[in-house]
Amino acid sequence: MRSDANIAGPMTDPVPGPRSETVGEDVSRETPPPMDDAPVGRSAQLAVEALGRAGQGLPRPEQTRIMVVANQKGGVGKTTTTVNLAASLALHGARVLVIDLDPQGNASTALGIDHHAEVPSIYDVLVDSKPLSDVVQPVPDVEGLFCAPATIDLAGAEIELVSLVARESRLQRAIQAYEQPLDYVLIDCPPSLGLLTVNALVAGAEVLIPIQCEYYALEGLGQLLRNVDLVRAHLNPSLHVSTILLTMYDGRTRLASQVAEEVRSHFGEEVLRTSIPRSVRISEAPSYGQTVLTYDPGSSGSLSYLEAAREIALRGVGLHYEAPQTHLGNQNNQHSTSEGIK
Repeated sequence: MRSDANIAGPMTDPVPGPRSETVGEDVSRETPPPMDDAPVGRSAQLAVEALGRAGQGLPRPEQTRIMVVANQKGGVGKTTTTVNLAASLALHGARVLVIDLDPQGNASTALGIDHHAEVPSIYDVLVDSKPLSDVVQPVPDVEGLFCAPATIDLAGAEIELVSLVARESRLQRAIQAYEQPLDYVLIDCPPSLGLLTVNALVAGAEVLIPIQCEYYALEGLGQLLRNVDLVRAHLNPSLHVSTILLTMYDGRTRLASQVAEEVRSHFGEEVLRTSIPRSVRISEAPSYGQTVLTYDPGSSGSLSYLEAAREIALRGVGLHYEAPQTHLGNQNNQHSTSEGIK
């Protein structure tokens, strides 16, 4: 169990707002407010604060942390969470690789990575055993962030992998053979529990599950957790659910609060204190080939992902990973979080 010292506290910096000053009789009420009080000024100041905070740096893990972002329920924010947490960690000074395992390639799009059919991709790594270093591309605008893109070819990989030797561990072997130093590997899984997701679960040590604060939030989670248990029992003893992130949180609704309370009662310490708000800026950013961190650094979504990344990084302090021949990860955390989920 982690101590409170390893939990990143919420950002408490006050958001600059209009000052309530008494206007004298000799001062016109039409006098424009100072620039810092204008909306543009507030956004600029928030952006500086956000990126300044990111630049402070965080403790780097002793060994590469491989995190699998999974939830077979669609529309919960898997890809959004993957790319924005990766960008946040990179802005904090970490070297981060995003592996896009979703045939739709949304993570590649959001990171501004070209992923048309002819581009070397994670498909070539899984099916043709191409070295991972041959497909990894640096992400524009974010130093220290890299991406192994997905192409439409990945849609057929589920079938092609069936007949291959060691079909469940091909991604794991590719990551182990990757020689560039990395602090984090974040794997964006498709919304299914097929061979692509199994490859991710075998390759990773930690599972991060985004859960949206909406009705039926926990629907289907039981099957995912059972799959995690099966993979841990037969293929990857170090695998465990380390992080639950609440997404699409709308504080104006009672439902969001009820869902958050239910998730915390089921998962306890695994749930991050930071939740991600429902945000137009987060939704808009991918259409510009950006994460919300570069699209609108001062937005509530950007600040939330920065804070969630701080929590994840600080939770990793003191974690010791072992790397047997078949897996990387922390073998000490063997407990299942599936109790109470049906």
